[in-house]
Amino acid sequence: MTYLRSGIFLAPFHSLDESPIMALQRDMELLEHLDRLNYHEAWVGEHHSGGFEIIASPELFIAQAAERTRNIRLGTGVVSLPYHNPFILADRMVQLDYQTRGRAMFGVGPGSLVHDAKKQGIVPANQRRMMNEALDVIVELMRGDSITRKTDWFDLHDARLQLPPYTRPRMEMAVAAARSPAGALAAGRHGIGMLSIGGTTHESMTHHAGNWDLYAEQCQLHGHVADRRNWRLVTMMHIAETREQAQQNVKHGLDAYCDYYRDVATFPIVPADVTDRLGYMLQSGMACIGTPDDAIAFIERLQKGTGGFGVIMELAQNWADWPQTKRHYELMARYVHPHFQGTREWRNDSYEFARVHHEAFMAQSHAAIRAEIDKLAEKKRGG
Repeated sequence: MTYLRSGIFLAPFHSLDESPIMALQRDMELLEHLDRLNYHEAWVGEHHSGGFEIIASPELFIAQAAERTRNIRLGTGVVSLPYHNPFILADRMVQLDYQTRGRAMFGVGPGSLVHDAKKQGIVPANQRRMMNEALDVIVELMRGDSITRKTDWFDLHDARLQLPPYTRPRMEMAVAAARSPAGALAAGRHGIGMLSIGGTTHESMTHHAGNWDLYAEQCQLHGHVADRRNWRLVTMMHIAETREQAQQNVKHGLDAYCDYYRDVATFPIVPADVTDRLGYMLQSGMACIGTPDDAIAFIERLQKGTGGFGVIMELAQNWADWPQTKRHYELMARYVHPHFQGTREWRNDSYEFARVHHEAFMAQSHAAIRAEIDKLAEKKRGG
């Protein structure tokens, strides 16, 4: 079995009726919690409007999180490239690479919220073209090139980073790939990872598999090796000890989450005419809401549908309240991740070997004890 790493995608999503200070504090506590549970990575989003996704600078958040965690890797999930001068952004990310001693990852995309772009005078139709222009510059800067280049939105003259990346040859990078093929094309052109965020319905899985083929084709064209270990797939999950408990738990925040996608975000998660949102998510394959065993079967379906990927990324959605959310991640780490990471097999083999030979081993142990008893008795008789 291919080793499957674990991670989360933290947009984040926070209901309008709660304190933003407490919400951001809970996001930080979540990363500390995941670090203790041995999650491999967390990706933090960038958004500037809409009121629900309230982290504006993933770099700032990651810098603080790095001081409060020990092992978990921390990525921008994702920085919207059209919103930033590529030279300044690359310089900031290299600094973050140093500050985290190589735990930072650089996820990029065109920007997902139209109103974010509009507020900056950016035409949404130009965002993917702008992403590609910026990404070309950033990759060249990361390898030490000096860049002179002018577009309709940035103008660079002999731009060169003053520090080489802390992570050699460069920090790990990934491009968001959703419905558009732009992400897969860009990632393949540069030979960097792909972060698939377009859902996990049965239709979406076909789309993801097609994006992988496109990515692999681009890698080959540009002299890169397509490695499924660098492919991250985002999905939605909440588990508890029973299916009934899991479904009860998500009633806390599921409707607010769905309302946000219906009213504000780019496309609805659940069609507006669907009244049983929970049932729709379960039947469509969009989400796993059940037990650890259900989660294992769900992830295996995703592996089969895509042909395999390197990281299962849980969307941090706050459907359940905070104690139940923490319990979900504990159950994932305790019972689900070991299934995909090969940490139980040797223990099971060792147990089975001992079980099969138990009678023989016990007979030998009893014989050894009996021999010592008999030896002592013989000694006493002789004395």
